[in-house]
Amino acid sequence: MLIIYNDAMFLTLDQARLRYPGAARPALDGVTLALAAGAIGVLIGPSGCGKTTLLRAIAGLERLDEGRLTLDGQTVAAPGVHVAPERRRIGMVFQDYALFPHLSVADNVAFGLHGLPRPQRLARVAEVLALVGLEGYERRYPHELSGGQQQRVALARALAPQPRLLLLDEPFSNLDVDLRERLAQELRTILKAAGITALFVTHDQLEAFALGDVIGVMHDGHLHQWDDAYTLYHRPATRFVAEFIGHGVFAPARIVARAGRVVVQTPLGELEDMAECPLPSAFPDGLCEVLLRADDVVHDDASPFRAEIVRKAFRGAAFLYTVRLADGQLLQVHVPSHHDHAIGEWIGIRAAVDHVVTFARGAGAASPPAPAVALQHATV
Repeated sequence: MLIIYNDAMFLTLDQARLRYPGAARPALDGVTLALAAGAIGVLIGPSGCGKTTLLRAIAGLERLDEGRLTLDGQTVAAPGVHVAPERRRIGMVFQDYALFPHLSVADNVAFGLHGLPRPQRLARVAEVLALVGLEGYERRYPHELSGGQQQRVALARALAPQPRLLLLDEPFSNLDVDLRERLAQELRTILKAAGITALFVTHDQLEAFALGDVIGVMHDGHLHQWDDAYTLYHRPATRFVAEFIGHGVFAPARIVARAGRVVVQTPLGELEDMAECPLPSAFPDGLCEVLLRADDVVHDDASPFRAEIVRKAFRGAAFLYTVRLADGQLLQVHVPSHHDHAIGEWIGIRAAVDHVVTFARGAGAASPPAPAVALQHATV
C-alpha cells in the first residue's frame, strides 16, 4: 500500500497502534493512511476489524498508544500529545442518530451553535437544512420524520458548526437496503456540495462504492489496502481484500509457458492472451490459486464445461448462482435475471478473465498476490 503525503492531505495517520487493556491483540496495528482535503474516505471490513476504533481515535475518544495523527497540518495525537475531542473541530454522525426527541428539527440542528447570535444561528440552521433537502421541516419533531429524514437531521446538526472533518459511523445501518443505497448517493452529493472532508465507516460494500473517493479494507486491526474502488476490486493488495471485496472463489491453477506464451490452466480450461499475468516462475512448478470472480465466469450453453446450480440469489437485474463443476469445484457466476434456472439444473459456463490475480496455494490473509507483468514485453 503506497501512501503519498503532500500539502493537500488533510488527514494523515502514521503507524497508529491501540490496544485495549486485557485484549489479546491490538485493536489498531500499524494503521497508516492519508485523506485529501474535500475527499470522502470509507472504512470497510467485518465486525471487530477495528474500523470504529479507528474512527473514535481520530475523534479523540480513544488515545493512541503509538503513531501520529494530524488534521490540517496540526498534530492532534502523538507520543505525549492528545488534543481533547472538543478542540479538534470534528463532527460525528452515529448509527442511532442521537436526536433529542423533545426538540424540534431546528433546535436539534442549532444545538451546537449556542455561541452564535440568534440571527446567525437561524441563518445557519436554514442553510444546512436546505443543503440536506429539509427546508420547511424546522418545526417538526423527530417522531414525525421517517428514518431517512431523521438521518438527514443528524447530518445537518453535524454540519452546522462547520467542522473541519466529519466522521460517520454506519449511519444507515438501521435503514432498509434500498433507502441505504439511495441515501449513500445523496450523502456524497451533500458532502461534495459542502466541501467537507469526511471519513465513513460501513460494513456494506455498496455503500462504500457509492460514497468513497478512497476506500480502506480493514481486518484484525490492520489496514490491508487504501485505494479507489476499481483498484480494490481488480488489483487487491492481499488475499483478504481479494476475498472480501466482490463475489468469487479461489480455484487451483497452474501457470505454464508454452511456445513463448503464458497459459493459466484452471478448472474452466486454459486462460491465454491476457494483457498481464504472473510468470510461471512466480510459484514452485507454477502451481497457484487464481481468483475467479462472478463476473469472470459467463453463462454459455455452447461451452463444454457444465456446472450444477447449487444456490441462487436474485439480485434484480441478475442472479448470483453458485455452481459446482463435475470435479466438485465451486464457482460463482452472474447471470441476467431472465435466465431463471432451477437449483439442481446443469448449465454451460466458460471463463472470461481480463485481470489475472493469483496467490500461492495456502496463502494467508495478509499475503500479497503474485506480481503480474505485461506479457508482450516479458521473456518467457
